[in-house]
Amino acid sequence: MIKTTLAWIAALSCTALPSFAAGIGYNVQTVSFPGDNFTQLLGINDSDSIVGYHGATVNKGFKLTLPSTFTETNFPGSAQTQVIGVSSAAGNNNKVGFYVDSGGATHGFIDIPGLPPGTGPFFNVDQPGTAFNQVLGISSVGNRIAGYSSTDPTGMTLQRAYIGTAGLFGNMFTDINGLLPSNQNSQATGINKAGNAVGFYMPTGDTAIGFLDTAGTINSIDPFGSTFTQALGINDSGEIVGSYVDANGVQHGYTDRGGVFSSFDPAGSASTTINGVNSRGQLVGFATINDTVVGFVATPVPEPASCALLGIAGIVMILGGLSRRDGGKENQPISEELYS
Repeated sequence: MIKTTLAWIAALSCTALPSFAAGIGYNVQTVSFPGDNFTQLLGINDSDSIVGYHGATVNKGFKLTLPSTFTETNFPGSAQTQVIGVSSAAGNNNKVGFYVDSGGATHGFIDIPGLPPGTGPFFNVDQPGTAFNQVLGISSVGNRIAGYSSTDPTGMTLQRAYIGTAGLFGNMFTDINGLLPSNQNSQATGINKAGNAVGFYMPTGDTAIGFLDTAGTINSIDPFGSTFTQALGINDSGEIVGSYVDANGVQHGYTDRGGVFSSFDPAGSASTTINGVNSRGQLVGFATINDTVVGFVATPVPEPASCALLGIAGIVMILGGLSRRDGGKENQPISEELYS
């Protein structure tokens, strides 16, 4: 089921890049998997293919083709699957995520459609010497991936962010945890065609700070005095999306366009996460509305093109503001808040 509203987002300034607008209106569609009251949309590409999962207790992955065609997508033989990222490269629709096997172990995977019989399409993506893996992002070209691994079989501790490549001819991993400030856990959650990656690290057990990794240079992402920030996705233009928790403990979505942050909440949302963004600036994520977790797709109306301040209007009111990127999803294990 899909419902539509109109939202406007307003910020105080913008960059010179024409794709970054100061005031952006969004057509917001809420999405629920048929017969389920728990749906999360997690990734979107430029061909309007969306991935995610449904089921709070038993996670089942899917691909959604708008307006309402769901295709179940689960790692063969898995007990649970979450599909989290989809490539925006023309025609390939390669997907990544993670699954839980019959023994309870969590593995990363890549799904490469169109391979000859017997050569796919699903491949494990597990960093050697680890016991827990999740692949959380894929680039539009080259099957670059972002994720994390842990030697803790539960994945609750010792999380280490990585970037790399995955596919038919094997996997390669580069640990980026060592680039980050002192932390207890870290996860890389998105990567674009330039190889710029986003994610988050946890200085303490209950705080998180987002980051942007540009060729080994780390910038912090921590808007609006947040107590818990997650950078969850990045597109090829460098737009970053995620979630933050305000001083009252309420979680909101945000967009970051060249260091200009804007808050985003669908109408009636008690908690919002933006998990993915494509090159057209379309957002996907999920929100808690009337005690139900629903996915949403937010399409710019019009698509970002100028720096004209469009104002604040519409059914959903979204607060915008200017915040400095101080220097940098959290995708939690299945038992945790984000993916649970």
